Amino acid sequence: MLERRDFVRQLLIERGNLLVVPGLGSATYDVAAAGDHPLNFYLWGAMGGTAMIGLGLALARPDRRVAVITGDGDMLMGLGSLATIGVKQPKNLAIVVLDNARYGETGMQPSATAEGIELVAMALACRFRAARAVSRGDEVSDIRALLHSGEGPILINARIDAVDTPRVLPLRDGHTIKQRFIDALNSA
Repeated sequence: MLERRDFVRQLLIERGNLLVVPGLGSATYDVAAAGDHPLNFYLWGAMGGTAMIGLGLALARPDRRVAVITGDGDMLMGLGSLATIGVKQPKNLAIVVLDNARYGETGMQPSATAEGIELVAMALACRFRAARAVSRGDEVSDIRALLHSGEGPILINARIDAVDTPRVLPLRDGHTIKQRFIDALNSA
């Protein structure tokens, strides 16, 4: 199993102008811990919608790489987004699912991935160009390359330890987050 926070940090080292949409909860804390950035679009109440927000950005800005970093609970809630992404085929979109097989924000109850539901198989069935599971540290450089330059749509299901890591809270004001993101996007 991968250590969640370190995995996210390694993905975002020297990120350049990568647009990052972290999902609710732990994904947001991990992205913030890797370094707050004006091109992080933090979500505070969009459970199940993270991949679709990433898709919208990818379609609106085909000239930019978009990385969605979210948890298995969020991805399971928004499974229909995989089909829509598969139809739209955004070449610049990658989704990283931090899969601890738990609903971390509500008490660590088992998610459907704990019972064998396979997000990689679903992404492939939805015509993603690349989808794979990772669980070892020696795979991180390959995943980082795929995230930053692979042809999408891409889904990476990262098997992570089911530990409750201390929270690193970024901005929580939705208007400020949106305006900061827009300003950074327009100036880059």
